[in-house]
Amino acid sequence: MKKKLLFALALVLCVCLLSGCSLMTMASLSNMLPEDDTPRATAAPAAPAASGDTVTISRADYERYRQFDELLDIMDIVEENYYQDVDTEAMLQGAAAGLLDAIDDPYTFYYTPEEYAQMWEDDEGEYAGIGIQISGNYTTQICTIVRVFPGGPAEQAGVQRGDILYMVGEDLYVTADTLDDAVSIMRGTPGTDVDVTFLRDGEPYTVTLTRATIQTTRVESTMLENNVGLIVLYEFAGDCANEFATALRNLRNQGAEGIIIDLRDNGGGWVQDARSIADLFLPSGTLCYLEYKNGERYYYRTTTDGKEVSLPLVILVNEYTASSSEILTGCLRDRTGAKVVGVNSYGKGIVQGVISLESGAGMQVTEAQYFTPDGHAVHKIGIAPDVEIEVPEDAQPTYLLGDLNDVQMNAAYLTMLEMLGK
Repeated sequence: MKKKLLFALALVLCVCLLSGCSLMTMASLSNMLPEDDTPRATAAPAAPAASGDTVTISRADYERYRQFDELLDIMDIVEENYYQDVDTEAMLQGAAAGLLDAIDDPYTFYYTPEEYAQMWEDDEGEYAGIGIQISGNYTTQICTIVRVFPGGPAEQAGVQRGDILYMVGEDLYVTADTLDDAVSIMRGTPGTDVDVTFLRDGEPYTVTLTRATIQTTRVESTMLENNVGLIVLYEFAGDCANEFATALRNLRNQGAEGIIIDLRDNGGGWVQDARSIADLFLPSGTLCYLEYKNGERYYYRTTTDGKEVSLPLVILVNEYTASSSEILTGCLRDRTGAKVVGVNSYGKGIVQGVISLESGAGMQVTEAQYFTPDGHAVHKIGIAPDVEIEVPEDAQPTYLLGDLNDVQMNAAYLTMLEMLGK
């Protein structure tokens, strides 16, 4: 009984961390709560009193612990009957992951300590891997290569934007659900090899890639003809807001009269980066607002600094434009009259809190739905373009920066010329 109670306390501690840990909210991912939001956390349960071998708990806690009797029975059965020793800590982590997985929300999940550390490593902009950026579609389960980093192992092997990540190693078939496992395998020590299989035009091809240190860039820019500036933003992470501001300043110094912002294949990132970028163009006002299940609202707001850039804007979107990309797109269209070009965006209009746990693990949990400044819902709807233009089936999978052979880029350019009266 004593052993069972200790297991119960361990499991309940895990559950308490998962259910009452919004006190430890860290920041706001494209999908995240604002860092300055008023905490809405529940109070942590009182610690049980202990004396020697005796632990005294309240009736309410006792009834709560009893919910885990079956889990404890399972652990006891495994320990007594399984043919090998088991890793109890791994079982507890699996139980925590299972609690969140049972919600059946692909954006609510558990990070092991290793996965949590890797998530922050990704945000820093440097890692050891093969040099690709992947978009996983939870509806189709297909994982598409949306970016190949210049000079990286994947580019050197001929991997192209638009290829499908099919298999990693000899037996891991890649879906949106297994993508994190695939990424973990592709990461590793520089100089070591990994076999990766891709699909192109439905045909598989396998390459052996030597892992290398990858430097990620989040922003690229160039000046098109007729003083039209182009900024490509790949994700809302790292130092992207400062990179974007620098690109905007450089284009203005070159005489840009209008700006195209390319958010195609940008799956999101930190909401605060979307706010910082919107701040470059907008005075004080609403970026978006969150609505919780109890009807409470929280407003993300831009601020006035007197340095706002007032230029015509065109925003390029596609079916992989999601989350913070949709927040920025919706805000700039509602408040500046920006024109949206491309195809309907992904439609991820919910936000998640990313939370650290005492063990070094973490979790992500969906907490609210967001709306554009004018009150338009985005979740499962997306943002419809003002100028709809699809990519032809026979189009090449990748283009040089600012290449007007890209039919969507050309449509955005022509839309900007129309806005400029040229």
